[in-house]
Amino acid sequence: MIDIDAWMKSYLQILNETFGNRVWFVGLQGSYGRGEAIETSDIDVVAILDELSTTDIQSYHAMLDTLPHRELICGFLSGKEELMNWEPSDLFQFCHDTTPIKGSLDEVMAVIDESAVNRAIKIGACNVYHGCVHNMLHEKSEDILRGLYKSASFVVQAIAFKETGNYISHQKDLLQVVSSAEQAIVETFLTLKNGGTVDFNLMSETLFAWSQKRISDND
Repeated sequence: MIDIDAWMKSYLQILNETFGNRVWFVGLQGSYGRGEAIETSDIDVVAILDELSTTDIQSYHAMLDTLPHRELICGFLSGKEELMNWEPSDLFQFCHDTTPIKGSLDEVMAVIDESAVNRAIKIGACNVYHGCVHNMLHEKSEDILRGLYKSASFVVQAIAFKETGNYISHQKDLLQVVSSAEQAIVETFLTLKNGGTVDFNLMSETLFAWSQKRISDND
């Protein structure tokens, strides 16, 4: 396992050497951010600069190439102004799933209102629906199906937030607060995440029916 604290210390040092006081925010997303990482987990690091140019992108790329576990590094790089003007429904998941390492996202969180949460649910369900139908018709890919259940679990997180006012980071904890329909989605996601067998037809049909209903819901 990667010692993520030591890795982040090295990352911050070289990031500051590269960009200095232009670094506005640094955070960690995904399984490392939630404390659920396994040996093959990606390192989803977030870096927000005062502004971002193509030269900065190239510099950041060269910087990442000097770090250990380069093959696992992914994440998000942006300028502050772009982030502040981002689609608010996207910012809902982004902000809640990011563990701050340097700086704060409070200024960004301020633009996320009830309508943004509703849009996160609706857009997420639409994307799952489209991906599910496409996969059933054309790709018939188990890997795509796994990814769609992961996306659906993010939608369930937004649903739980809307219903309870609390963002629940760990999917297993969602099972205590969401409806039976959402529980089925989360349980299947956790099964697939833990290497469970894919029943392509049944799981696809369940996901299709769930996303179809979610799109039709107007509450």
